Amino acid sequence: MLNPASINPKAVENVLARLRPRLQMDGGDVELVAVTADGVVQVRLTGACHGCPMSAMTLKMALELEIKREIPEVQEVQAIE
Repeated sequence: MLNPASINPKAVENVLARLRPRLQMDGGDVELVAVTADGVVQVRLTGACHGCPMSAMTLKMALELEIKREIPEVQEVQAIE
């Protein structure tokens, strides 16, 4: 069984670092805010991504999908203000 409490924030940051150039090409960015004990990764979308109508799709179909593929213990990725 996967243990969400064992998620290494550095591993999440490494995945975000690989995804960040795609966001930056469109004037946006992402920063890691927290990784909770129950496996939720909290990020802040910044720049053009903040408030963008497509940010929910970017969050779920790009960031969450890739993070969960690399780190199966992650349960969800949430954007926070």
